[in-house]
Amino acid sequence: MLDSAIFNRVRTAAGRFAKAEQGNIAILFAIAAVPILSFVGAAIDYTRANSARSSMQAALDSTALMLAKDLSDGTIKASDINTKAQDYFKALYTNTEARAVTVAATYTASTSQGSTIVVNGSGNVPTDFLKVAGFPQIGFDSSSTSAWGNVRMRVALALDVTGSMADDGKMTALKPAAKALIDQLGALAKNPGDVYISVVPFAKDVNVGASNYSQTWINWSEWDDDNKSCGWNNGNYSCTPRNHNTWNGCVTDRDQPYDTKNTTPTSDNSTKFYAEQYDACPVQLLPLTTDFAAAKSKVDSLSPNGGTNQPIGIAWGWQSLTQGAPLNAPAEDPNYTYKRALIVMSDGLNTQDRL
Repeated sequence: MLDSAIFNRVRTAAGRFAKAEQGNIAILFAIAAVPILSFVGAAIDYTRANSARSSMQAALDSTALMLAKDLSDGTIKASDINTKAQDYFKALYTNTEARAVTVAATYTASTSQGSTIVVNGSGNVPTDFLKVAGFPQIGFDSSSTSAWGNVRMRVALALDVTGSMADDGKMTALKPAAKALIDQLGALAKNPGDVYISVVPFAKDVNVGASNYSQTWINWSEWDDDNKSCGWNNGNYSCTPRNHNTWNGCVTDRDQPYDTKNTTPTSDNSTKFYAEQYDACPVQLLPLTTDFAAAKSKVDSLSPNGGTNQPIGIAWGWQSLTQGAPLNAPAEDPNYTYKRALIVMSDGLNTQDRL
């Protein structure tokens, strides 16, 4: 009887145990806790390593830029770059978790494609969680490159020399401003051809040079009408245009739409530049040059006179940057990147364009 009672109680307890579900969640969590904690720990370790690498990248970028400036300015020699790189990097890199940090700089001297500084860095961060899985540290590396001398500049100065520039000290202010700009641009040239500058004085017309009277890109139709001698000869009245070598070098706008384009002149008269014997013809323009002293002398020679035609100044400033006729800008080296700029200094309204 006692044995039977004990057996029944055991059987009842076993049944209740088999049906119980209260502990399942705890068991499943205990099983899942290990991979969950591992993933969280790995994420923390990788975040620390990524932070150290990001800080290194920022420090390397600044180091490369400062080394490039020092080398281009002549502040340091090529033999000093590694020592200087270490100094700059140590001052810039503030991450405290990185270990075994190394930095090395490589300098490639000036070539047809410019000069370069490459700064490489590496290090590691000790792990707190991944070391359990056999990864005691996470390594990282980064690199930064600074290049200079592979960009060249070509700048056109279109300068208003109309009569109104004589008022209120405007011409007096324009000259030193333009010459200061030429000095600043010229100082950027480390090698011949790095910087070219043109000077295009303009009023109603632009003076392209009287010696160009035989060029095929000139349209003489209006000039011939305005500059001719007429009279009776043997009972016949006739007119004869003056010789083109008496032209003073001034041109005005082309026919539309070429007046606002830099299209190279062709046999089509609409693409040619109209000669004009303008009585307030400004001084002759100076095409692109590396003779910065000559550019400043050209600015000094400016004298205010005549009406305002801004499009002609802008058009010829653009032409001075264009390869091909009429001004034939110097050929560009494919090993360089070229930046072109047109700077217009003017005080007046456009009141005397041809069209």
